[in-house]
Amino acid sequence: MKISQKGLYALEALIFLARRYEKGAIKIREIAATEDLPEKFLELILLELKHARLVESERGAKGGYRLKRAPSKIFLGEIIRTIDGPLAPFEDAEGLRRHVEQDKKHSALFRVLLSVRNAAAGILDHTSLADICDDKR
Repeated sequence: MKISQKGLYALEALIFLARRYEKGAIKIREIAATEDLPEKFLELILLELKHARLVESERGAKGGYRLKRAPSKIFLGEIIRTIDGPLAPFEDAEGLRRHVEQDKKHSALFRVLLSVRNAAAGILDHTSLADICDDKR
């Protein structure tokens, strides 16, 4: 699994919105400036996250973006899959399972890759934005 720069920006923006969840909509300019993200690129990312129903936008002078659900209900795995696709090293979990069953010569290798994918998914699918915001480390 590789998280792209776009995926990293999406995570950073959503963590910012999670920390400000109670404050309502936040302007793109403020997110970009605070998180040191390119504003135009962030605009495209937030649009993609809006289509995935992770954020919603509000028009007007007090408009901007906010999380569509509570930070405790949005998990890192969902965000990464939205921006970067499957969490598996290549293909998706189903494809890896197929390789384990069909490629007997290399099934041990594909089992390891599937285990790596499952371990990563287990962590990312159970770590919410709220968990990241509450982390005191």
